[in-house]
Amino acid sequence: MSGGAVTLAATDHRSPERYWDDAAVGDSGEGPSVTVTEEMILGYARLTGDFTPVHVDEAYARTTPFGTRVAHGLLGLALADGLKTQADYRFVPGMSMGWTWDFALPIRIGDTVRVRFRVASLRTTKRQGWGIAVMPTELVNQHGEVVQRGEHKVMIPRRPGTY
Repeated sequence: MSGGAVTLAATDHRSPERYWDDAAVGDSGEGPSVTVTEEMILGYARLTGDFTPVHVDEAYARTTPFGTRVAHGLLGLALADGLKTQADYRFVPGMSMGWTWDFALPIRIGDTVRVRFRVASLRTTKRQGWGIAVMPTELVNQHGEVVQRGEHKVMIPRRPGTY
């Protein structure tokens, strides 16, 4: 690495970020959509070293039950996580404590996916200034089908002066 600064494009956030104290069980959010491209899949393969033929070899993929190349399952999770950071309901940046995640349907080149989630539980922590939210999350395609689903546990800062 060169050690130089990385410049990222600004994101158009539609609502202010929330502290843990601003959340309530039942709150929900939805992120923007993204269309999965061949370049995304090939880029993920290059990044991870996962060149499994069902992802990168169309001739091979046609012989599988999918009938065409499909995105890596973990690419779907990465998209869900990134789209959540652009959702209409967002938290002040905290720390991911982990995901449980299932692959329900394939994500194909040209599919447009979006993320939706809700706050299922909230609890304070022993660590002053932090709370934990558990959020069931779904990645949904352009047909309204849930292609991936799971749960995200996040440690989120509390509003200063409220603890």
